Amino acid sequence: EPSTVSFDVRPGGEVHAFSHSLGDYTCTFTYSAQGGTNEQWQMNVGISEDNLLFSCSVWRPQGKSYLFFTQFKAEVKGAKIEHAMAYSQAAEGGQGDIPLKQEEFEITETTVSQREGKFRFQLSKLMIVAKTPRDEL
Repeated sequence: EPSTVSFDVRPGGEVHAFSHSLGDYTCTFTYSAQGGTNEQWQMNVGISEDNLLFSCSVWRPQGKSYLFFTQFKAEVKGAKIEHAMAYSQAAEGGQGDIPLKQEEFEITETTVSQREGKFRFQLSKLMIVAKTPRDEL
């Protein structure tokens, strides 16, 4: 069963991390942000029916964050990223997700994170689909 949890994204410039696990897999969102007040965000983790894919999404349900993100990283443990995307604005009220420009972030086997000096501080959603080790059996 996919699982969604709410958590606060807190400004103040300190680095914070929030993790959520499902079975053997964990998703961790690490960030620092400035401005405004706490925002309620959500993290959803799920495993495909065939156990081959682990997904993790982190987003602000209101669609847009008013915080100024100085850094962000989403990391999966137990699986290897096949597809990931970061968005400056999440879909809301008939508007679609607005992706970050390709140069603003980078994707490795296990992380999606901001690219130093290129990221424009706007983040509202991250989405990861990762292959589980069961794929190699």
